[in-house]
Formats: sequence, C-alpha cells, structure tokens
Amino acid sequence: MLSAKPLPAYLLQRYNGWKATTYTENRAWYKRLATEGQRPRAMIISCCDSRVHVTSIFGADQGEFFIHRNIANLVPPYEPDGAQHGTSAAVEYAVVALKVSHLVVLGHSNCGGVQGCMQMCSGEAPHLEETSSFVGRWMDLLRPGYERVKDEPDAETRMRLLEKEAVLVSLENLMTFPFVREAVEAEGLTLHGLWHEIGEGGLEWFDPKTGLFAPVGQGAAG
Repeated sequence: MLSAKPLPAYLLQRYNGWKATTYTENRAWYKRLATEGQRPRAMIISCCDSRVHVTSIFGADQGEFFIHRNIANLVPPYEPDGAQHGTSAAVEYAVVALKVSHLVVLGHSNCGGVQGCMQMCSGEAPHLEETSSFVGRWMDLLRPGYERVKDEPDAETRMRLLEKEAVLVSLENLMTFPFVREAVEAEGLTLHGLWHEIGEGGLEWFDPKTGLFAPVGQGAAG
C-alpha cells in the first residue's frame, strides 16, 4: 500500500495562486512549450540545496534551462557499467538529445555536502564512511579535490576551496564522457564552472587561463 498523502495546504494554496496568475497570464507560452517540446540552450548542474535557485539567479523562464540537481553538484566519471546513473543519464540526454550549447556546473557557499566530505575525509564523520551511506559514497567523488586542498591551514579557506573543487572535479569528469568531449572539440558545446556566494549574491567563474575563480565579468567571454 502506497503511503502518499494529499498536498499540504500551503503547497495547494501556492499552486492555485500560480495557476490563477502566472499560468493564466502566460497560457499561450505554456501551450507552446507543451506542444513544441523543450529547446534549452544550457544545462545547469547545481546542488540540491534549497538556497540555490538557479532560475532566479539568471532570470530564466520555463523551457530555458535543462536542470539537474544533486548533492554538491557533482558529476561522476564516465562508467558504462550497466548500473543506474542518474547524473550521467541527465548529461547524456542534454548533450546528445537536446544538444545544449552550454553546460554549467554551479557550486555554492556553505554547502552541506562538501562539509560532509571534509569531515569524512578528515576522519570526523565515521558514519559517512559506512558502505550503507549513500551520501558518503556519493561524496567519495570529491576525494581527489580534498587531496588538493587538505594542507590549507585555515579551515574556512579550506572549506571554500573544496566547494570550488567540487566544480572542478565535475568539469574534469565531464570530459571523460566521449559525447561531451566530442561536442566540446567540435565547438558545439562549452563547459562553464561557477561558484555562488549565497549571502552576498556573488557569482564567480573558473578561468582556465589563471586556474582561479574570479567574479563574473572579469575576463569572461560574452
């Protein structure tokens, strides 16, 4: 027997409000999206964190972004082993079927998943090292990034660096997918690494020329 319940009252109220206002005012656009299908220009891979609202950050409308969210915005390496890979499937669909022009990995400040990785790798979270921990095994993907920043003496700086390593590890892993590499080399796809500072509303991009993150607009291509 399924344990699903009706929507809580506050969600039902918000839905009814959306249907009566935003949907009604843009009915033709929604109908077009439904009949013509989606043609997003970009895929965004971001964290599940409820504080990171991708469409708001970029002022995007429905149909503009193909969005995949997971813990700590991580992308695993290419592993065609017959297992179930949700993130890899989303990347494949975006690149091969939707043929997006841009693939963006968006990290953020105060990331709980990255903090868990830091604690796990430094021996402070033994529960995450258990084979039964889905979060721990997922955060194993970030261990190479931890190895690159573990010697930073300042804890706050180390944490921020690891948040950005989550972006870099994902960009590195994306290039292990043959269809991603082919699209990039054919100049039909560009990869982008971003880091969002939640409290200040800041946004930084990874500049491969310097190997550093910088505020958007500083040396970034249009």
